[in-house]
Amino acid sequence: MIQIDLSGKVALVTGGGQGLGKATALRLFEAGAAVAVNYLPDSEGIGQQRAEETVAAMGDRGMAIAADVRSREDMQRAGKAIQDRWGHLDLLVNNAAILRDRTMKNLSDTEWDDVIDTNLSAVFRVCQTLMPIMRDGGRIVNMASISGVIGFYGQANYASAKAGIIGLTKVLSRELASRRIQVNAVAPGVILTDMGKSIPDEARQQMLTQIPLKRFGEPDEIASVILFLCSPLSSYITGQTLHVNGGWWA
Repeated sequence: MIQIDLSGKVALVTGGGQGLGKATALRLFEAGAAVAVNYLPDSEGIGQQRAEETVAAMGDRGMAIAADVRSREDMQRAGKAIQDRWGHLDLLVNNAAILRDRTMKNLSDTEWDDVIDTNLSAVFRVCQTLMPIMRDGGRIVNMASISGVIGFYGQANYASAKAGIIGLTKVLSRELASRRIQVNAVAPGVILTDMGKSIPDEARQQMLTQIPLKRFGEPDEIASVILFLCSPLSSYITGQTLHVNGGWWA
């Protein structure tokens, strides 16, 4: 039986307290990795609560880290916390993202800038800031989206950011190949996170007609693909975007 064993590996999952990030953090932990779960602090403490719930059962192999991925200073502090606790970083999953959907006609500069900064520019900053503490042979997985490939109505900002992630992944994979750090992206379709479940029923039904498997994805199905990309089983894969969407294409 083939088993994935990430014992001795250290992972950071941004936006890891809920949705795809939480599923990924738990899956990496189940495979043996130590996992730092990043969250964005908020005035109500919801982000902290979710992150701490995610790492609650991880013991010494879990840690919640408050940091804004848009801030290089915050990510430097996060990197130091990981180094102080575990000495290095092996696996980086760039999952944190936001939505500010609106048609181009009504999209404001702020809504454009916020999504591009969080979903694309922050990934650049996180990777650049944490590369020095990553061990050779590590893995970076960036979260893209089907929207970045086919484009969804009202998502000019989001689709642009996710398309940028695909390009960034290709470039970074070349630049880090000499260190044997593999860089890939995962592009999910609609997944049944809280965000996916919030899609209006009429839109959901229309989407389902375009998916050959006739269902939306589950968070664990994306987490399993990320686990594969973080494992020795993907040792000859880099610079790629894995589309996990039930066969949905325009």
